[in-house]
Amino acid sequence: MNQEKRYILIASLNFCVFCFILQIDKCCAVDPQFVVCNKSVNCRYGPRISFPFYIEDVQESYCGYPGFGLNCSEQGFPVVHITGNEYIVEDISYQDDIFQIKNSVFNITTSNGCVSDIKNVSLDHRPFKFVKESRIYLLSKCNGSISEDLLKHRIGFGCGGENENDWGYAMFADDESFESALQVCEKHVMAPVEMLGDEGSNRFIDYQVLLRRGFRLSWISSNCSECAESGGRCGFDVIDYKFECFCTDRPHASSCQPSKAKSNLGLILGTVFSCIGVVILLFCLRKNIFWHKNLRFWESIAEDHRNIEAFLKNSGSYAPKRYSYTDIQRITSHFKNKLGQGGFGNVYRGSLRNGSQVAVKVLNELKGSGEDFINEVASISRTSHVNIVSLVGFCFEGHKRALLYEFMPNGSLEKFIYEEISDGVRQLGWQILYEIALGIARGLEYLHRGCNTRILHFDIKRHNILLDEDFCPKISDFGLAKLCIKKESIVSMLGPRGTIGYIAPEVVCRNLGGVSHKSDVYSYGMMVLEMVGGRKNVDVGVDRTSEIYFPHWLYRRIELDGELQLIGIMNEEENECARKMVIASLWCIQTDPANRPSMSKVVEMLEGKLDSLQMPPKPYLYSPSRSEVDSSKIELTTTTTTTTYLV
Repeated sequence: MNQEKRYILIASLNFCVFCFILQIDKCCAVDPQFVVCNKSVNCRYGPRISFPFYIEDVQESYCGYPGFGLNCSEQGFPVVHITGNEYIVEDISYQDDIFQIKNSVFNITTSNGCVSDIKNVSLDHRPFKFVKESRIYLLSKCNGSISEDLLKHRIGFGCGGENENDWGYAMFADDESFESALQVCEKHVMAPVEMLGDEGSNRFIDYQVLLRRGFRLSWISSNCSECAESGGRCGFDVIDYKFECFCTDRPHASSCQPSKAKSNLGLILGTVFSCIGVVILLFCLRKNIFWHKNLRFWESIAEDHRNIEAFLKNSGSYAPKRYSYTDIQRITSHFKNKLGQGGFGNVYRGSLRNGSQVAVKVLNELKGSGEDFINEVASISRTSHVNIVSLVGFCFEGHKRALLYEFMPNGSLEKFIYEEISDGVRQLGWQILYEIALGIARGLEYLHRGCNTRILHFDIKRHNILLDEDFCPKISDFGLAKLCIKKESIVSMLGPRGTIGYIAPEVVCRNLGGVSHKSDVYSYGMMVLEMVGGRKNVDVGVDRTSEIYFPHWLYRRIELDGELQLIGIMNEEENECARKMVIASLWCIQTDPANRPSMSKVVEMLEGKLDSLQMPPKPYLYSPSRSEVDSSKIELTTTTTTTTYLV
């Protein structure tokens, strides 16, 4: 028996023993309440939803506490209804029993809302209480004489109309003009807010910011940990009106620990049946080895299909075209013309019925969970920019997954960086390199600022920059990308994303700063420095004692004599292009994310005058050891589903 079969046999035996013991422990059918509440259900955006919360119309009410039912809005956010108002749930801290919400009405940016649509908020009979509450009173339909003091409180929220008396006003009850406002305003309601820091002492309060920020609520601890640790699922007994722990075979008061005698019986019987299973498995192993290899992927494939179908439904008419695997075979002439390959799979050249040329990336069937694939389809389908590769369509059929892109005749940037330089002349001149660097910067600026949803790429490197027939660069490969709902955001990740050598320091060492769009800026800077030097940032062609870290070498040359002395510079114009690329890149690779420019600033630096650029501080970087250089070929990727925290 070869090594592969041995591993599969061991895994199958473990699975068999687990199944039999579990089956004996159950004795009969699995408790339906455990099955229903065991399903992972979340909205498209927002925090993870679990006990004591549950999603109405998807889960049963006994999966959470009464009054903790949430709904998924059409925009994909979890919402809760309190006193007739709809609130967006932005964050849930299950450890602290606190969640952050904001009234969905205040999420609008225009002034066509109406205060009368909002009801006074009272939590006297709710399962929640305010963590820290202040009350803003919203007034509208204000007639008669409006004082100057009242006009200072006018906000862009009211019942519409061109008459200034129809506009809305906001103020605190302790404001000296509050009583006079009540006399001239027909309607008023109370909206809770939460003050931060010294906002209350500020004379000029931005009521719009307070209303859109929302407030926090707390709830009485659900004591779910003991139940969860025992393998049960937390729930609620709607008859006796108390907490209940649902187990695989029965409900229990607080946990699902089986009795010792029953466990011993299950172990004995499980061992006997597992021996029988060995014989059956050995026979099946000879007949159908590949069936066992794919066993562990069944559940993940079903989950991937649910995710991709949900994405297509939410995208509507904007969803990219979906092809069958038969279509992919026809388009690629049965995978005849191979363009390249990598750890993800192979890339083939293909032709659509209208004659358009495409590049078809066929993913390995047994690689990854499918989240990278869905990330790429969801991210790139939101873009439309000259420096972002266009997604023509995709295939998602069982194990088979493929992505169809516009065809890039010149391939990736990588092959043009490290090609041999003869007679002091580069294959790509400095003007073309400059235009490529500028085009990539514009593409990243679009991802960070131009989309309705900010996209963080997290894998900017030379391999993922494609060049068309005119050497116009296009950013590709969005498998590690994260979508951020707000323009300014810091994201939370469970592990590093990207390729060693391009990963920003804060991605690995979180005490250096938050992971944000500035992480893409760092990767961009490291890549442009490779373009400038025509080499990797570490010269591994020399012995260990004389390794040269290229960014430090560049900085020293400019700092000491102001000369770059780079290969292929023929005139002052090319020298200016090279210097702007170097200075902008050295700014981009600053260790502190706060010191790095945004991509908009990088574009401005590249397009501006050289005289206006200042030298950045020397980056606090180091020359990696030979072992680290060798390991830079390995990509560290961790697929996660995490919460986005706003700043």
